[in-house]
Amino acid sequence: MAAPPREPRPGNQSGRQATFIRVAYPAPAPVSAAPATTLPGVALVTLDRPAALNRLSFDLLDELADALEALDGDPSCRAIVLTGAGERAFAAGADILELATQTSASLHEGQRFAAWDRLAAVGLPVIAAVRGVALGGGCELAMTCDMIVAAEDATFGQPEIRLGVMPGAGGTQRLTRAIGKARAMAMILTGDSIGAAQAHELGLVSQVVPARATVDAALELAARIAAQPPLAVRAAKRAVLAAAEQSLSAGLAAERDAFFALFDTDDQAEGMAAFTEKRRPTWSGR
Repeated sequence: MAAPPREPRPGNQSGRQATFIRVAYPAPAPVSAAPATTLPGVALVTLDRPAALNRLSFDLLDELADALEALDGDPSCRAIVLTGAGERAFAAGADILELATQTSASLHEGQRFAAWDRLAAVGLPVIAAVRGVALGGGCELAMTCDMIVAAEDATFGQPEIRLGVMPGAGGTQRLTRAIGKARAMAMILTGDSIGAAQAHELGLVSQVVPARATVDAALELAARIAAQPPLAVRAAKRAVLAAAEQSLSAGLAAERDAFFALFDTDDQAEGMAAFTEKRRPTWSGR
């Protein structure tokens, strides 16, 4: 079977094609940041397919990877918030109509799952702001992010088993690392979902907030991160992620190497000088 074709998109009145991803950079400031109207260094990326509950088609994932890579390559961008359009879903899973006709060979040959690897390789911190359902691929996408801010109405699950398959974009690995083997096994083998409060209790999400405050809370967290020295933030993210893939001794060695390397940066000199001089540091990203 040939690789799945790219999804056709309706053109708008200007003749340009509509897209599935909206990027606001700099992001709009939450009410708490008034009188500021934007957040320097923070991007807000929105999955914009609300009629389909933001289901993750191959084209949407490719566009998302393109958008995050572009922001990752912009030295002025320091943190990203990812959310879904509408109030019902962060992302309700993969596009099953698109997957239903696939075979093992077509999935291998099409290379459309490569977008997931691109998303995982983004060096900037990415915060998922989750309202409504995050199921299947939607849960996997949220877990690919570095932190999850969940609305009180958020639901997380890996229901692929009920479709005759299993998670295929990181669910078996990231969920197990987040909440442990026993709980992950129960969720994946039954297809059962959990609510935001339980997800927080199990360590899957960073914080739970009222539904209408979800994006603002994620933007506030992103702004706090964006105010930190960017080279150190990237290095710390790499070290934390490596902890899940390395032995303790290897992780400690990598952490020490990264720590030492930061002492060759202007930001380290500025940060320690500012501390001794009792002033706010100014980060250059060098």
